[in-house]
Amino acid sequence: MTDPARPGPAARATDDLDLTAPDGVRLAATLVRPAAATWPAVLIRTPYGRGRLLPEARGWAAHGFGCLVVDVRGRGGSTGEFRPYAHETGDGVVALAALRATPGCDGRVVLAGASYGAHCAVAGALADPGVCGVLAAVPALGPGETAREPGGAARLACRIGWWSEHGAGARPAAPSAAATLPVSGALTPAPDGWADLWDAPEETPWLWSGIARAAMPLLAVGGTADPFAARTRELARRWGGPSRLVLGPWGHELDAPAPGAVLAGRRIGAVYAAWARAAVQGRPRGRGALVAVGETGRWVRAGDGPALTVAAAPPDGFPAGFVADPERPVRSRPPGAPTPALAPTDGAAPAATPPAATPAATTATSTGTTAATTSATTSATTESAAAGRPADRVVAHTPPLPAGVLAGPLVVTVTGDTDAPDADWVVRVGLRGHDLVTAVHRRRGPASREVVVTTPPVGAALAEGDRLRIEIAGHHWPAHARNPHTGRDPAHATELRADRRTVHALRLDLPHVRPGRDEVAAAAIPEEVTL
Repeated sequence: MTDPARPGPAARATDDLDLTAPDGVRLAATLVRPAAATWPAVLIRTPYGRGRLLPEARGWAAHGFGCLVVDVRGRGGSTGEFRPYAHETGDGVVALAALRATPGCDGRVVLAGASYGAHCAVAGALADPGVCGVLAAVPALGPGETAREPGGAARLACRIGWWSEHGAGARPAAPSAAATLPVSGALTPAPDGWADLWDAPEETPWLWSGIARAAMPLLAVGGTADPFAARTRELARRWGGPSRLVLGPWGHELDAPAPGAVLAGRRIGAVYAAWARAAVQGRPRGRGALVAVGETGRWVRAGDGPALTVAAAPPDGFPAGFVADPERPVRSRPPGAPTPALAPTDGAAPAATPPAATPAATTATSTGTTAATTSATTSATTESAAAGRPADRVVAHTPPLPAGVLAGPLVVTVTGDTDAPDADWVVRVGLRGHDLVTAVHRRRGPASREVVVTTPPVGAALAEGDRLRIEIAGHHWPAHARNPHTGRDPAHATELRADRRTVHALRLDLPHVRPGRDEVAAAAIPEEVTL
């Protein structure tokens, strides 16, 4: 066979196929064959139309792999009803059997997919342990895994967007959908599965038990700006067999815009091809995580070793209070956005009485950007401060930090009080005037003085003396649903109440790597994942 690690001749042939599931549903598929007479194969299943993935399939063929791209049932050219996450295990078995039976396929198959397709790949592998490996990129692993953060907070904007675009009778959501109460009624008429989404467990039991037992190699690829970055890391960490995690400075589209310094001018496909070649040869044995340090081409091996522990405090010290008012929530910002400047009263004690309600869709305005995080004060004003309202967050800073790299999740321990039986704690961390990472953790049950919030993984360089800016708030809307502070789940709440919070202390455990330690050259990443 040709060497699948190196690009070869163009695809020899492209064939359209119809695969039949046991219940009679026809799954439309396209097979792109490489030039060799016999070959290993890659199986990709997608709800987004297989035509969009044919360029990727031809790329696999150029590396010596046959590639079968299948429309999931009810999508593209496939018959049946598309019900997200309901049929992918059984249909994966059908597609695998058809691929292995195709003349030219030597029986060695890697399952690959991105986003929903990553769920298809993982589910298919758990049903057929004979596959050579699983490549899961920016994985949208299941209903609960996409609807909830690992800490239990309810995602909102991205779920409304995906389900309004891809649910049955797809149609764009109205701009007011994010303000709809209850959240479960945001799409009308609701696509099949939308209501069930909000009652799904935060982790799909059969999926994660299977992940823990999986023995074939895994390559998990994600981006530190992707909403599923934390789940991508968890998938790699909890995978039973050999696993490698690659986290670049990307969003959900990975490196789609253009190649750059991150991979020394190559695309992520070079990493895929090198790993897949090793997988069909039975070579990946190790475990590990590689995290890009911004877009500079620096990478580090991220481990679970000792963390750097620091405290953080607001300018006027602790205790510091704020009001988490779901009628005037702290608004979400895109990953990496400039940090808006806040009023000098930022972090002051809240007023004795919660402010009167205003429309939920009100957009707070701010001017300017924050000074460098070495400054403990701010100068511009916000709408909230101008109206004489109490603080809606606490802002604190760390002391000056040593030079190095942050590579992995930050663990922020908040010692604080709340009046609510159910409260979201938002931690937004900034570095040098830009947001670095945001995490939302839902705290349920009796009030506790300590709330531990683990952020998604980050990759960022620290200069000597840099300080992190920490925002503590009660909402992050519309990226996440507003917590009603009544004890009712945010997805089903119809009544919203304001909640007073007091923060007494902040501690951060940072994934700090000293300068020069565990660094990997960008050009070496494809080889690194094959070890």
